[in-house]
Amino acid sequence: MLSVGLTGGIGAGKSEVSRLLVECGAVLIDADRIAREVVEPGTPGLAAVVAAFGDEVLAADGSLDRPKLGSIVFADQEKLAVLNSIVHPLVRDRSRELEEATAADAVVVHDVPLLTENGLAPLYDLVIVVDADPATQLDRLVRLRGMPEQDARARMAAQATREQRRAIADIVIDNDVPLEDLRRRVKEVWAELARRAQTPR
Repeated sequence: MLSVGLTGGIGAGKSEVSRLLVECGAVLIDADRIAREVVEPGTPGLAAVVAAFGDEVLAADGSLDRPKLGSIVFADQEKLAVLNSIVHPLVRDRSRELEEATAADAVVVHDVPLLTENGLAPLYDLVIVVDADPATQLDRLVRLRGMPEQDARARMAAQATREQRRAIADIVIDNDVPLEDLRRRVKEVWAELARRAQTPR
């Protein structure tokens, strides 16, 4: 099995790359999706978040009010660190369970937005960074996701810099390109991953 860490700044197009890798045959473990699962109503994760931030982060139906929580933590590094200390261990444990359940010859791609920030690169056989110009990221967040520009800039500022991400990359995928060029590049990367997965380490 080849364990791959996939990361990139918000709006860089990491989700598109992970989708294309799955089309090629990768097994995807999505940290964002797991992060949502571990704070669903009735979970110890949600109870811990509420204990840390109060009932104001709950929606009327008892689920986590993500926009509300986001507005609190992305404006305060200490509060963000508290949230991460709750959620990240839960995500890590669940990710490990899912990876252990895959086939011996699988290419397992861990989609981890904060891989750089949390120093997780050593956990993977190799790291892929999806890279885009910050102006491209901002445009995608505002124009495609409808995010207010101030919020988009705050989220980008809360993440690692472009240089920090590139410094830990074994493979960089440039996503300032048309979709067809991106698709071609991902197929090249997939061929390399598949070869490594078959090579004894």
